[in-house]
Amino acid sequence: MATFLERVGPAGAWAMSTDAEARRALLSNPLAENRSQWRLGAEIPEPVEHFVPTVPSKIVGIGRSYREHASELGNPVPAEPLVFLKATSSLLANDGVVVLPFDCGRVDFEGEFALVVGERLTAVGAREARAGLLGVTLACDVTARELQKRDRTFARAKSFDTFCPLGPRLRIDPDWDELELITRVNGVERQRGRVGDLLWSFDELVSYVSRHMSLEPGDVVLTGTPAGVGPLTPGDGVEVDCSQVGCLAFTVSASEATAADSLGSGG
Repeated sequence: MATFLERVGPAGAWAMSTDAEARRALLSNPLAENRSQWRLGAEIPEPVEHFVPTVPSKIVGIGRSYREHASELGNPVPAEPLVFLKATSSLLANDGVVVLPFDCGRVDFEGEFALVVGERLTAVGAREARAGLLGVTLACDVTARELQKRDRTFARAKSFDTFCPLGPRLRIDPDWDELELITRVNGVERQRGRVGDLLWSFDELVSYVSRHMSLEPGDVVLTGTPAGVGPLTPGDGVEVDCSQVGCLAFTVSASEATAADSLGSGG
C-alpha cells in the first residue's frame, strides 16, 4: 500500500494518507519517531494549503548525474558525483510561482527526484543510506544558467528565492528501482528520466554525500536532472510528474525589480 506524507495548512502540520485511505493528521514527528509508533488523528478534508514536505537544514544538489544531461550542456561526465549546496531560502511549495530575476539572463528548469533524509547519516555505506531515507519527493532545480557558467561555484545560480519548488508530497515506500519522472512545460513533455539512467544509484549518492557532510533528518538531496533542460519564460506552467509520487506544479513570472535596484546603480 502506497503511503504519503504531506505538510498542510494553516501551520504546516504533518498529515498522512494512503492510496486506500483519506488524509489524516499525523500526531507524531516522522523525523524523530519510528514509523511503528506514528499516531493518527482526525481526517483532513480538501481543500488544503500545501507547504514544502520538509524543512531541511540544507539542500544538497548533485550535478551531471545523467550522462545525456552532461552532454547537452557540453560538460564532461564526472568521475565522481558533483556536489553543490542550494540555499534553503530557495524553497517553494507546490502551486507556487517561480520569479525570474530581471538581470541574470537565461533561467532553466531541471526536473529531479528529491530524497528526504529520515535520520542522521554520517559516513554511511549504501545499505545504511537506503535505510536512512524517509522517502522521495519531486523538485525543480531552477538554475540561472549564465551565472552558473560565470561563477566558479553553483551557489548563486541555484539559490535565488523560489528556485527550488519541492513537493507536493513525500512517498515513503516507493518502488525505488521503477521511479520515473516527466517534466512538462505548458503541457509539452520536455524531460523523461528513470532511476536506472543515473550514473550512480540513490544509495550511492547519499552515501557519497554523507562522507563529506553529515545529513540531518529532513535534509534534501537533489539527485540530478535528465536531458532536456531549457529556458523558462514568464507565463510558463511547469509540471514535474511521477506516477508513484504525484505532480509538482508551478508557474513562472518576471521580477518586478528594475536596473535601478542592481548593484552599482548609484544612490
